[in-house]
Formats: sequence, structure tokens, C-alpha cells
Amino acid sequence: MFHRPASRRHLGTAAVALGLLCTLSASAWADGPDPRTAAAPHVRVTPVASAPGSATALSGYAIQSSAEVPDAAADISSPGYPASGWYPAGSRSTVLAALLANGTYADPFYSTNLQKIPKADFAVPWWYRSDFTVADTSERSQLDFSGVISAADVYVNGRQVADAAEVAGAYTHHELDITSLVRAGTNTVAFRIRPNDPNKNLTMGWIDWLQPPPDQNMGIVRDVLVRRGGPVALRDAHVVTALDVPSLGSADLTVKARARNETGSAVTATVSGRIGSVSFSKSVPLAAHETRAVTFTPSDVPGLHLTEPKVWWPAGMGGQPLYGLDLTASVAGTPSDTAHEDFGVREVKAPLNSAGARQYSVNGRRLLIKGAGWSPDEFLRWDRTYVEDRLKYALDLGLNTVRLEGHIEPDEFFDLADRYGMLTLPGWECCDKWEGQVNGSETGDPWSAADYPVAKASMAAEAARLRDHPSVISFLIGSDFAPDARIEKNYLDALKAADWPTPVVAAASDKSSPVSGSSGMKMTGPYDWIPPGYWYAKREGGATGFNSETGAGPDIPTLDTLHRMMSPAELDTLWKNPDARQYHRSPSPVFGTLKIYDAALAGRYGAPTGLTDYVRKAQLAQYESVRAQFEAYGRNATDSSKPSTGVVHWMLNSGWTSLHWQLMDRYLDQGGAYFGAKKANEPLHVQYSYDNRSVVVVNNRHAAATGLTARVTLFNTDGTQKYDRTATGVAVGGDGARTTALTVPSSVSGLSTTYLARLVLSDAGGKEVSRNVYWLSTRPDTIDWANTDWYYTPTTSYADLKGLNSMTRVPVSASVSTSSGPDGTSTTKVTLRNDGTGRTPSLLTDAHLVDAKGRPVLPVRWSDNQVSLWPGESATLTATYRTADLHGATPGVRISGWNTPERTVRAR
Repeated sequence: MFHRPASRRHLGTAAVALGLLCTLSASAWADGPDPRTAAAPHVRVTPVASAPGSATALSGYAIQSSAEVPDAAADISSPGYPASGWYPAGSRSTVLAALLANGTYADPFYSTNLQKIPKADFAVPWWYRSDFTVADTSERSQLDFSGVISAADVYVNGRQVADAAEVAGAYTHHELDITSLVRAGTNTVAFRIRPNDPNKNLTMGWIDWLQPPPDQNMGIVRDVLVRRGGPVALRDAHVVTALDVPSLGSADLTVKARARNETGSAVTATVSGRIGSVSFSKSVPLAAHETRAVTFTPSDVPGLHLTEPKVWWPAGMGGQPLYGLDLTASVAGTPSDTAHEDFGVREVKAPLNSAGARQYSVNGRRLLIKGAGWSPDEFLRWDRTYVEDRLKYALDLGLNTVRLEGHIEPDEFFDLADRYGMLTLPGWECCDKWEGQVNGSETGDPWSAADYPVAKASMAAEAARLRDHPSVISFLIGSDFAPDARIEKNYLDALKAADWPTPVVAAASDKSSPVSGSSGMKMTGPYDWIPPGYWYAKREGGATGFNSETGAGPDIPTLDTLHRMMSPAELDTLWKNPDARQYHRSPSPVFGTLKIYDAALAGRYGAPTGLTDYVRKAQLAQYESVRAQFEAYGRNATDSSKPSTGVVHWMLNSGWTSLHWQLMDRYLDQGGAYFGAKKANEPLHVQYSYDNRSVVVVNNRHAAATGLTARVTLFNTDGTQKYDRTATGVAVGGDGARTTALTVPSSVSGLSTTYLARLVLSDAGGKEVSRNVYWLSTRPDTIDWANTDWYYTPTTSYADLKGLNSMTRVPVSASVSTSSGPDGTSTTKVTLRNDGTGRTPSLLTDAHLVDAKGRPVLPVRWSDNQVSLWPGESATLTATYRTADLHGATPGVRISGWNTPERTVRAR
């Protein structure tokens, strides 16, 4: 995130409820007691496969504070050591994650429970200990790992094999030859994990996203593998692809790997491989301990020149086919090692346009990057299902990209992104050690000589890990600041050595580095509340260029989630006291309160009368702001002058229960921000422009659309119609093209101060394909551009939307039915109807799927939601969800809205 001097930009970003998250590593422990001691943790001993090329992940650890363990490292790391009183931990676990799973502390997502966890417990090293068994010692063994936070001394069977100076940094990759130490039967590996300080270590920190975890994520957060193999090891297997663009009719594949002789004698290895039906092989002579590059090209393997290749596309632009590479190294006909890599065939380009903004294209087709910032769980707990749910939500929102500022997720994350066509923008984080050498007096220690090789090794490891994933479209080697010449050279050398295939970006801010040049991005905010009209100006954070992180700040969750995360006293303060420090916002002094947001909410909608009224007004405010953000960037994407090329909403989600920077909350509930984004990014969309009152059609589909009819109608809040105009024969090109269908006049006779605008787009057959309803004012927001700060632009007078408070309450009926779907899912269909007898519409009517106790069923994907209906109108919505999440109950749908009485209807 961005900060300006002194206040600094962000000091900070789940899985579902704590009880569910405690199961993340459930497979790591056995059901019965450890045979050595009933007091020892129930950590499963890992049986290691013997097959050449196998890689077995340790299934879990016993962990304990070094302050509680007086024994020598040699004893702790030897088989048979009685780890009585130690805690079980999963295969990927920070210290605090393990303690939470063991019930040591209360739910850290509720109230100020996180604050009550003593930091002193994590100021000393912690031991991680795991046993594994090997049946056959004839194969060689390597310990292969990354993800150590912050550093570790490593021991195997009583012997130290690496120290913390060697094993430092969350992203560095390590392969330790332990062949001479491994024995048949039980073996032990132990890590003494050093405490983490993101300002001093090249690891991970939370900046101002959330209240930081007391252990600062110290632990092991990626798999530790025991690799087995013969005399020759295969490493660094990957495929370099060259797609013929724009024809897409052919592609050249170059297969690369390294063969490493593990022995003291010369050997000749045969390296053979296959991609689909194409096979290839060559002999590789290797001197003692020699490593040699092995390459297969289309010139020596004609089959590596593909005709009509299966091309990988981002979601919504085409399919996501993947190819698989399999390699085997054999010696004297006996397999010695194997390697497998999945990869996609696609081309990514991102030149700077005439305005200096970075413009991405995939396979020759230009696209507007519509993204959001990704956050992992605060305690770095991996839950594949929860990650998949969030990626599906991102697709449901019409997004095509997630940005990972640091916190670069495990391999499975990128496998899922490849599968779903979700583009990713990984990069290093700001505001701590990663930028300490280049960010002046801001947070983060300057680098020592020891930091440069750690940073280069981190870049090399992540480049090798991510290069074959077609979802990865760049690496940002800086965030708020670009690297200096020395740091950049190390990064670029590592990227080049890894055959990095996509654009390297100097920074997420408007910075440059000596070789990479201008970033082509801007980080101009805002990070706090601004009015919806802000987004249409081609200045600051408005819709021009590529804005790498931006949003209107706070996002107040639904009442259901607020009750799960805050005490009654905190909820009372939430709506009554804008000046109060909000623990669930940020540790930052800039973002610690909701003062700016609350002033706007009261100024535009009227002072809240209670918690329910506060939340109800918040949902309208968040809907209109997020919708405007994406709509403005979408409208301006094809402008001839200073077009918008990318926008990353800050953020997609939070790593804990938060009051800001999220389009969905910690429990995957959906409010105004979610459905505002979903509306703005629908494939064929009609929208209103706050700056010039134009009614615009944006087509995010590839094919052009013709024969459309666009209609705009203005109403007073009592439903009285004051203006109506229709444009027929509207046509719009594809791939993000836009056309102006008509323009609303600047003055309409008889219009109330607060009024409604209903936009409807119909296809050639008269079917409604897009509906968009706005609540507007004849008294617009006044933006004080001259006093823009790094995190927001002040508003000196507010639009008057208080007329919404006088809208008549109207009844909305609902009929609900449910059917079973594939893969354990169900679909509930809801038909809503405005049964009012007058003229007043039901504004932003929300349908919430609930269980027998009235609790939201989550995750859920709605076809549409928060709809506005005029008397006699109806809308049919569908909700898809996991059947098991109902726990056998009949689903219900809770209907509510701005002026709709709440009621729950059960499915038939």
C-alpha cells in the first residue's frame, strides 16, 4: 500500500469460522496416543516413499517454545525424544496457528481477543520436530523446503545440517542432502525457528491491513519434502513457450531441466520426456558432481512445434487448457529421478501506452485489468476449499485478476488460478524490510550485506515456482518504491536465469528502476471514503491509467457478521462514535477510526438512528461507491486519450474480521460492496456516468452486440415518473468496447432533491439483459481536489440523499424452491415481487439464504441480488451452494431491503 512521509501508507489484510479453521491440519495427527508417551502430541509419523523421484511432505510437527525446552539440540532432533507437553501442528503452520488449533486462546477474530495474546511468548525461538520413516536407504535423500519464517537452524537425527544464516527468508528455497544421515526405520528432523520481525527480516508482514498476529507468523508455512532419488537428480524442469500471435495457429515449446550427478563418479544419464503424444530423449554424460543443462527444442524434436495449440485464456475470454511435461532421468536403464510440470500456452504483453500507462494484452487481445487485492488468512493457514471459494467469488464479481502484495501463496493457489482463469499479479510487499533500502525514513530497516543474497535467492525461488503458471502475468519487484540499481540487478539476473516469461514491473506505484524503467502504474489512492463521482475524473485515483490499489476504504459487513466479530459494547460504539478507535479497522493512526466515512454517511444519508440503520445505510453507500469505481474504469478503457488500463480494488478480502478494505467479509458474506462490483462488471452492462450524465453500454464479451434498446427513467422517491427516454438500435463492439446510448439532461422539471434513475438494457428480442438503478441528488458532492492527501480527497459538501428516508415501505413477496445439483450442490430459486399498491419501488432488495436458525449459508453464489423492483415487477434469482452447509435443514430466504420489511420464506 502507499503511504506518504510519516504516516506511511498501510501498516496492514480467511477460512471460515475458527472451529472450521482448526481442522486445517486435522490429517496431521493420529487418533490414538503416541506409543512413546501418552503426554506427547498426536503427530503422525510420516512414511516416506522410496520410489525415485518421489517427494513426501512431512505430515505435521510437535512444537514447543525453546524457553520450555532445556535439552540439547542433538537430543531434541533424535528419534525417540519424548516430546511430552509439546503442541501438535500441521504440515504448514505458524506457531500461533498451532496454538489456536489446540484451543490455547479464544477466537482471535472476535472483539479484542487477539490483543490479549501475550507477544512475549513468541520473542524466543520455537522448536518444530517431526519423525519420518524410511524403508529403503539405497536411494539418496534430500530435505527440500521453503516458507520458513523468519529463519531456522535445521537438524536431522541429532546432527545440524544448516544454520539460521543459511536458512533465512520466507521465500528462499533449500535442498539439503541428508543421505548420509538417513537410516532405515524412524528418522527425525527438527527446526529451531527464529522469531520474525518484518522490519528486520525478508519475510512477510501485515503493514496496516489488520491487527498483526502476536507471533508475526513465525513458523513453517509451506510443505517440507523428503525427496528420494538415484545417482542423478532432475531439477528446474520447465517449458518455455512461444505462441504465434495473432494467428494462434502454432506454438514452439522448449523443454529445459538440469541433470545433477550426486555421486563422486562419472555417469551417463538418459533424460527422456513426454508432452502429450510427443516424446523425446537424449544421453547426458556427467562428470562427478557435475550439473548440466538439458534442453529439447523444436529443431531437434519436431513434435515440440505445435500446430493448432490449445491456448490458455483468462476467464471469460476462452478456455483454460493445460499441458503436462513428464521427465525421467535414468542410469543404466534404471529410473533415477522424475519431474512433472503443468504449463499453459499463452502470451502476455504489457507495453506502456502513449500516456505512460501499462496496457496488458493476452494472446494479442487487449484487456482491462479488473482486479482486487488478495489476502491470505492472518495466521497463514492453508485451506484449499476456502481459497477456492474466494477465487470463485472473484470470478462471480466479474474480476479477472488478483494482486498478491507479498504473502505469495503456496503452489496450489496458482494451480487453482490456472484452472479458473484468474490472472495473478504477485510481487514483493512494501513498508517493511523488503523496501527498507529504498524507502528513506519509512518503516523497514536498511539492508545489510547479508540481505542481498537472501533477496536474490527469494526471487530465484519464486520465479522458478511461478514461471509455468499461465495465470501469472507479471512480477512486481517493487511496491510503494522501486528497487535501486543493485537490488534490481539481482532480481533481474534471477528472473533471467529462470527464463521468466512475462513482464517485470518496477513498482506498483508511479516509480522507475534503472533497467525496467517506468512502472506504468499509479498508487494514488484513495484508501478512505470518497464520493462515487470521484472515479470519473482523470486525475488522482480516477479512471485513467493503471491504479494498482484503490478503493473507498471502509466496508461495514452485514449485521450477521458484525455480531460474530464484535461485542455488544463495540457495536454500540460503532454507530454512535465516529471518533472512536476501531480495533477491527487498522493499527494505523491514519486508518484507526471511521471518522471520514461516518461523516459522509451522515452527511449524505442522514445520521444513523441505531445499529441496524447504520448498517443499512452503509450497504447503500458501499454499493454505489464500488459500482462507480469499476464502472468508471470500464467506461474509460477505450478512450483515445489517457484511457484506463487497470484497476485493483483495495482489497478483495481481509485476513480477519475487518471493517475496511474488502468486497466480501471474513465469513464470505456479501453486502453492498460485493453486489455493487458484481453489477458493474456484468458481461453486457448499462451504466450511468456521474460526470456527464451519459448512459453508456459496456460490452465485456468478445462478440459485438447489436439491436439493443437502452431506456432511462427518472423518478422522485415516491415513485412519480419525471423523465423517460429510449434509444433503439444500439450497437456496441466486443472486448470492453463502449457506446453512449443517450444523455440525461442537466435539469429535469419537478425532480425532487433525491431521486432515482432506472436504466434498462434490452436485446433485439425485447428481453431485459441489464438493469441498473441509481439514487442521485440534484445537489452533487463537492470534491476538494486541491487538498488531496495520499489516502483520500476531501469532500466539502455532500450530495443530499436524505430523501430516501421518506420512501414508503413496500411489501415484497417471495416464492422459494430448491433442487439438487451436481457435485454435492443445491440451487435455491427465489422469485421476488413488489406487491405494493402505490408507485414506490423496493430499493436494493436483498435475499439472504439462511439455515434453520436464521444464519447465513455461506459461501453462496447468486445470479443477481440487491435488486430494485417497481410495483408489479418481479425478478427471479438463483443461489447455488454446498448442500452440506445446510446440515440437513430446509433452506430459507431472508428478504430485506432499504424500504422492504424483513421476512423469511422457507423453500417448498
